[in-house]
Amino acid sequence: MGLPIVFIHGIRVSGTMWDPVRAHLTSPSAAPDLPGHGCRRGMPYDMDAACEVVAGHITDLGGRALVAGLSLGGYVGIATAARHPALVAGLVAMGCTAKPTGSRAAVYRLAGRLAARNPSLAGRLSAYGFRRALPGPVAKAFAAGGVSCEVVPSVVEAVAAEDPVASLAAYPGRVWLVNGSRDPFRVDEEEFLRACARGSLTHLPGRGHLTVLADPARIARFIESAARAGDSTTSMETLAP
Repeated sequence: MGLPIVFIHGIRVSGTMWDPVRAHLTSPSAAPDLPGHGCRRGMPYDMDAACEVVAGHITDLGGRALVAGLSLGGYVGIATAARHPALVAGLVAMGCTAKPTGSRAAVYRLAGRLAARNPSLAGRLSAYGFRRALPGPVAKAFAAGGVSCEVVPSVVEAVAAEDPVASLAAYPGRVWLVNGSRDPFRVDEEEFLRACARGSLTHLPGRGHLTVLADPARIARFIESAARAGDSTTSMETLAP
């Protein structure tokens, strides 16, 4: 059995999004809700608080774990690895290799303001989008813990205040960067990869930003292989999903 795994969810959803992947694991795992999301809905979001939630669950699982996150979860995973390198034995960062700066950040600030004006409507539209993009059980898991659109503006500001490339450069452990080949968030992936002390980059052909989770069993195999490798000498190239 490999390391325990702590999964980190994306913006406005909750840890339930990882349920279909976790169902295929043999390793112990946790999928906490970040501040402002799921069971922590209504709490203020900031990156330090998010990283402390992750660190606390790593501690509960024994003090060292593989961290795996998608989208916002990937950015939080990178930030946690930089802040708590002794706790993060390895990092699988998915769909989060775009620097949160410039016009990209401006677009998400606008989207966040619109979502926060009518969170109920934005939540229904989000759930509809999940159903259109993902297989039924996966889409259901994405929305099962609630869709917290009111938190989006503060999340966007918190992510925009980070420097994920510098955080990766500060982290000495192993990093698996994973992107769907059609994911616009892979735009800066080569720069992110160069920043890693011990990194690899895997593309999932034909997948987009969310649809990297369309095949939960495949992602579970990849992540559990990374957990087994931990900080050993196992070749990262053997871990392709």
